[in-house]
Amino acid sequence: MRTVVHLSDLHFGRVDKVLLDPLAACVESLAPDVVVVSGDLTQRAKSTQFEQASRFLARLPRPQIVVPGNHDVPLYNLIDRFLRPLARYKSHIGPELAPSHVDSELAVFGLNTARSLVVKNGRVNPQQLQALRDAMSGLAPQVVKVVVTHHPFDVAPTVDEDELVGRASQAMHVFAECGVDVLLAGHMHVSHSADSGDRYALGGYEALVVSAGTATSTRGRGEVNSFNVMRLEKPRIEVERWQWQVRMGRFERASVKMFSRQDRGWVAIDKMPPATA
Repeated sequence: MRTVVHLSDLHFGRVDKVLLDPLAACVESLAPDVVVVSGDLTQRAKSTQFEQASRFLARLPRPQIVVPGNHDVPLYNLIDRFLRPLARYKSHIGPELAPSHVDSELAVFGLNTARSLVVKNGRVNPQQLQALRDAMSGLAPQVVKVVVTHHPFDVAPTVDEDELVGRASQAMHVFAECGVDVLLAGHMHVSHSADSGDRYALGGYEALVVSAGTATSTRGRGEVNSFNVMRLEKPRIEVERWQWQVRMGRFERASVKMFSRQDRGWVAIDKMPPATA
């Protein structure tokens, strides 16, 4: 079994500093095999904000799979936005925009969805999808395949579909071909986990789509600061939501959802058909 801690939308420059020490301690205590951060490390892509984010990441266990978000692209400096959109990210966080981790049970691949031409939305391109296809070729059947982006491929029913990542349908066909198991994202500051079958009809293929709330930002959008912990081992995945508890001054596990691997993909256990005699 592998344990993945999934943080998102840190937004250094607009963080609740009270959360930082308890969050780092909690993540370390969970002893994750991989820490994932799905974008928006900063509020306005300033060097000081990236420095703060980098110092915080250094406190977390490794390996880490970190991808940028739309807030990590300069907004007001148009020269940097269009000519050097992720220069500060690469300088302070790391040069790799498609990081990966592969072991005998787990493969995690990051995809950069942040773009200069849009203010908040994102997209993937055919070159990225081909690179992912190549990277996943030859993985053993028992390996759980995870893709990390900032912008989501599915959203909660309360969220507008316009927030989906661009070229989502094209990407989902590639994910189905590659047998991707889990899609991790952030962006909306809203926790959500479900199978993809309700949105995408792909010949019975269903991935597990998991979005994280904001771990540290003051912009909670009505949701308490939180992050996800995933326990992965085919044919079962557990998604835990860990939530900030103000009175106790720490993060605590607030909920658990369980998913099972079926012929068509990952399905919530409460949606599974009853067993037949």
